[in-house]
Amino acid sequence: MNTEATKKILLLAANPIGSRSLRLGEEMREIEEGLKRSKNRERYSIATAQAVRYRDIRRAILEHEPQIIHFSGHGAGEEGLVFEDETGAAKLVDAEALAGLFQLFSGQVECVVLNACYSQVQAEAIAQHIPCVIGMKKAIGDRAAIEFAVGFYDGLGAKKSYEFAYNLGCNAIRTAGILEQHIPSFLKIAQVESISANAQPSQKASSPISTTPIVSQRVFISYRSQEPDLSLAQHFYEAIKAAGHQAFMAGESIRLGQNWPQRIDRELELCDYFLLLLSPQSASSEMVIEEVRRAKHLRDLRSEHRPVILPIRVHFPWSEPLNYDLRGYLNQIQQREWNSPADTSRILQEVLSLLAGITEGEVFSTDVEEKISLSCSYIPMPVAEPELPEGQVDLASEFYIERPPIESRCKEAILKPGSLIRIKAPRQMGKTSLMARILYQASQQDYLTIPLSFQLADGKVFADLDKFLQWFCASVGRRLKVANKLKDYWDEIFGSKDNCTVYFEDYLLAEINQPLVLGLDEVDCVFQYPEIAADFFGLLRAWHEDGKNREIWKKLHLVVVHSTEVYIPLNINQSPFNVGLPIELLEFNAQQVLDLAQRHGLNWSFTQVEQLMAMIGGHPYLVRIALYHIARKDITLDLLLQTAPTEAGPYSDHLRRHLWNLEQRPELAAAIKEVVVSTSPVRLNSIECFKLLSIGLLQQQGNDVTPRCNLYRQYFRDRLRVN
Repeated sequence: MNTEATKKILLLAANPIGSRSLRLGEEMREIEEGLKRSKNRERYSIATAQAVRYRDIRRAILEHEPQIIHFSGHGAGEEGLVFEDETGAAKLVDAEALAGLFQLFSGQVECVVLNACYSQVQAEAIAQHIPCVIGMKKAIGDRAAIEFAVGFYDGLGAKKSYEFAYNLGCNAIRTAGILEQHIPSFLKIAQVESISANAQPSQKASSPISTTPIVSQRVFISYRSQEPDLSLAQHFYEAIKAAGHQAFMAGESIRLGQNWPQRIDRELELCDYFLLLLSPQSASSEMVIEEVRRAKHLRDLRSEHRPVILPIRVHFPWSEPLNYDLRGYLNQIQQREWNSPADTSRILQEVLSLLAGITEGEVFSTDVEEKISLSCSYIPMPVAEPELPEGQVDLASEFYIERPPIESRCKEAILKPGSLIRIKAPRQMGKTSLMARILYQASQQDYLTIPLSFQLADGKVFADLDKFLQWFCASVGRRLKVANKLKDYWDEIFGSKDNCTVYFEDYLLAEINQPLVLGLDEVDCVFQYPEIAADFFGLLRAWHEDGKNREIWKKLHLVVVHSTEVYIPLNINQSPFNVGLPIELLEFNAQQVLDLAQRHGLNWSFTQVEQLMAMIGGHPYLVRIALYHIARKDITLDLLLQTAPTEAGPYSDHLRRHLWNLEQRPELAAAIKEVVVSTSPVRLNSIECFKLLSIGLLQQQGNDVTPRCNLYRQYFRDRLRVN
């Protein structure tokens, strides 16, 4: 006669109104039938509760006094498990609340199974008090969840341990041909010596098995959801968490329905390390570039210089190019190179050593500054290359579309003594590419050329005018390869502008025997600092005026590149934005798009061009992206037009970056929402209008604005919840 006490299993299920329908009834039925068929069926009794409300949990535990509690339903990671409220709608119960509840029943409950997506967070909290807990590391499909549950209870029905039953459940997933066997996670309490000063040597304290370090670090993993990036990111994520640190990986950590822009910003703000998996795909990703920019901005602003950026080049040799922005952001930050799984262990060990504070220094130890190539790629980059390689210029490739008479006018103007060219256009319209061509044309006449982007300046540079002008002088001097002599020329008795002028006049320009073309890119960055902007732009205007009369200043030729009109007040007689040659880049016309399609090997007619332009207009970068993927046969024109304004289409990365930026600026989000909902042009506040024009989301019609293209109208109507 079997004298073993019967163990009670409490099956809880919740599928609130509005949540994705789950096969919870089938899961419960399979568990019950499996145990009934087992040889040890008398050992278990089952109680069930469906449509569980949050207050039903404690009532069911009190009523049934179970040793095993099994929950089936939805999970939302750190936000909690999804139960129901009185109306049947979703009600989240977080890990802390669940852990507190199970602590009260720790003398009774032996095992908790959370068969719900992203329930690892709750499992870890509950495992502080319950001997065995099972959670799910990420989203798990219905079939896999059912197979796991059946396998797990088959194991218990055969009188196996909880851990054996867990392994049997994982094997059941794999045996069914489902590649989700690694998603379930088994946690158990280990008896460890208490280190409390008041504890007796024989006393024990319970905590989940872990390898928690002295200081837990927060790591943000930036990657693209493509192989091998995805698998490598997953490997780093799991290893970093196993070492006791906190890791964030968007695919693992952000749940369906969460506000992902806010979550990413929060994690970037909190992280100590920014682990960048840099593959050829991620190097052309606007989202990755934006993540790196923000990580660098945070690092520059903080005295502790966190987050530390750790770039790993994945199948991305040193000879392959980085786009303009990434090269600037990662300049002098040392990197590692991953070429095969054989490299994983070595790099991972170094990363873990850094996190644990074992390795001296904060960054990898290989100097890569001289290894980064300046060559260009045919993949459409969101940011063009302003630097030019030696010899034949790949930048002037077959994919560069001229917009006559702009190029010829710029070529003629830049050679005039003391010249000034102003290029204005929204983002990704080809401003930097045009600047690069102007610099190249000047170099062919034996002029010295220097491209300088203000976007690459550290945030602290803009602290005050003196620091900003010193950075400006030092940056130009470094690119001219002359010694830094700021101490010799900077005299605090005189003003910053006077010191800067003297440094150029008596040193930088005096040291060279050739004309100098200075290409100033992204000058919009200076607009954000009105106290600096007025003086700096007044200085440029003064130098340009001096170039009309003084030989030394005739050497200096300026190309000023900006995204929109100046939205700070400048004295009309001190502004460089109303002198020189003004160039405004417009979108491609139908003939230019057809020309570009033919250069991609596409035998298109004007009808196909018109179909494409009806969605994206003549925006150069958006057109290049479309033609690139169609020419590679990644997608057809018809499918591209169907998916373009969704996150399943080729513009997903581009659109998500814009949405991320808008989420950080509620006033801009409100303005774009007003525009996309209207069927006629809208008049906006001047500052919001300037900024949205600069970003490239709007186009002007007189004093009013409309969405730049149908792509933006459709996407933002949906994502900003416009009815």
